[in-house]
Amino acid sequence: MPVNAALKTYLKTRRSTPAFQMTEPGPSRDEIMEMLEIASRVPDHGKLAPWRFVVYAGAERERISAELAKVAMARKPDMVEDMVKVEKTRLTRAPVVIAVISRAAPHVKIPEWEQVLSAGAVCLNLSMAAQSMGFASNWLTEWFAFDESVYPLLGVKPDEKVAGFIHIGTQKMHPGERARPELSELVTFSGE
Repeated sequence: MPVNAALKTYLKTRRSTPAFQMTEPGPSRDEIMEMLEIASRVPDHGKLAPWRFVVYAGAERERISAELAKVAMARKPDMVEDMVKVEKTRLTRAPVVIAVISRAAPHVKIPEWEQVLSAGAVCLNLSMAAQSMGFASNWLTEWFAFDESVYPLLGVKPDEKVAGFIHIGTQKMHPGERARPELSELVTFSGE
């Protein structure tokens, strides 16, 4: 089987773009649906689809960000102005944000851990799908991904968890390279 050189190069150089370095345009609805189709092609033992998507776009991002900021400021009334600005822009830094929601649950045959890993694979596939279509992306989990009190605001049900928020837009500038792990410290060949 021939090696796809372009794909190999992409995978060796793939880099997330910080959400605050993204701008318009974001993907269209059709492009989003294509990204989600690609994202869904992950290992999924038992064909459970133990994940789903919530797409935040347009003015809804501003409304939800404002509500999240209210929660953050109520919990920390002495928050400095720079952090208040950050809280008010949680979902507006990129034109589109897609939540990958894990629906992992006990199953007679499929371990819950495998279902959780499937949702993580969806996050990476979605990020790579966006990049393969010419957009910048970043997989983030911030405080509100773990705060069940704001789940109703985000469209997350009580028995679900947020696997990640994938921010998608157009890159303002290349983010540059970052340090990568030293594989010699992480790889063991069994039997050697």
